[in-house]
Parts: sequence; C-alpha cells; structure tokens
Amino acid sequence: MRVDVLTLFPEMFDGVFSSSILGKARDKGLVSLNAINFRQYAGNKHGTVDDTPYGGGGGMVLKPEPIFTAVEDLLANRSDQESAPRIILMCPQGETFTQKKAEELSKEEHLIFICGHYEGYDERIRQHLVTDELSIGDYVLTGGELPAMVVVDSVVRLLPGVLGNETSAVTDSFSTGLLEYPHYTRPPEFRGMKVPDVLLSGHHANIEAWRRQQSLLRTLERRPELLEEAELTDKEREWLRKLQSDKS
Repeated sequence: MRVDVLTLFPEMFDGVFSSSILGKARDKGLVSLNAINFRQYAGNKHGTVDDTPYGGGGGMVLKPEPIFTAVEDLLANRSDQESAPRIILMCPQGETFTQKKAEELSKEEHLIFICGHYEGYDERIRQHLVTDELSIGDYVLTGGELPAMVVVDSVVRLLPGVLGNETSAVTDSFSTGLLEYPHYTRPPEFRGMKVPDVLLSGHHANIEAWRRQQSLLRTLERRPELLEEAELTDKEREWLRKLQSDKS
C-alpha cells in the first residue's frame, strides 16, 4: 500500500511514521508512508495556500489550487494498471470513522489524505476532488493531521504481515461487531486477584465459549447499541435478553 498525506506540517508525521507498528511496516516494505507539504504547490512566491472567504466571515479558507495541483502531481506517473486512489478529506463534517471503514480502506492500493487547517476548505475540493470525507469524532481539532494519523494507523495494522500475530486484528474490539473480551497473563495470581480458571484449563472450546460470552457481556454493559447490528445466534440473543431482564 502507498499512503500520501498532504499537510502543511509534514514534520508532525516523522515520529509516527518511523515508530512502532507503522515504522516496522515501512521498514519491511509493506507500506510506503509519505508526508508532503502542499505549500510547495501554492504557485506564488509567498507560498499562500489560504484566503478570506467570499461573503465574509471569520477565519481563512484553504484555496483549491494547491490541493488540486498536489494531487495531480501524485498521480502524474500512475500507470493504466494501477487502480485510482481513494482521496480522503479529514473533516469534522465527514463520515464517522469506524473499524468497518478501516477494513474497507485496507484493501486499497493507494490512499491520499488531505489535512486541512484554518476555517475550512474551498468547497470545490470537497465536491470535485475527494472520494471520502472522514471524521474521527464529534469535536474540532486544530487541523487534520492528528485524525489522519489515527486513520493511517488503524488501516495499516490490518495489512497482511504488519502484525506479528495475524489473528490479532481479527479479534480486536469492533472487528467482530463486539467489544473484545478480557485478557490475562502471568502470574496466575497477583495480590489475591486470580486469573479465571477456564483460561488455565487448556480446554480450547471452553476458553472460546468463555471469551465469546465475556465479549457479549462487555458490549452489553459498555456499548449496548453495537448489539443491534452484531451477528448473534438465537441462543446468544436469548441469553442477553435474560440478562437485561434480570437487571431491570
């Protein structure tokens, strides 16, 4: 996969792209990670990338020329065999980013992220250039850099060979539509707190059943709305109904 991030602050990505899972993935050649300063595409001696909004109002708006030119430059050497990239605008107005979206994007060959600053984007960028608008939550940040880092991390870790244990991403919270079950490691007893006996039993079927039950229970307690779309058996739905009935 190739990931290009258009930003006014490429230095913000140096540590993120060279550390931990992302850094190892890049070192292994599993992903190309690039942060590009789109100010170099401003087309004027002052490097101006923003201007006041038509109609008045506070703040500055990112101009269309630098963004369009930067994307066109990234696509200039694309072969006919290469699929078109997903061009993603990080924006508070966008679709809320989810694990399902991460899984969808992980199947792409090329992702281009646009990180805005100031008051917003010229609407022509939104209407005629991007393929996706994403938000990581209902709050506003200074710019799109931190959200882009979140999305890139979430997507890249799903690529084949990136995680040491290939089952890790499969069992993560939200990957199954549910929250992940509790984890324990050595020692089996710590300050009087014991690991559940089933996890020490070596009985894999019982362990899997316990983990599934705990995942359902944790989701019911913390994010019950997720259960509405989760794939559950009739037996599991009946068990959850009984739990809810007992609580009420």
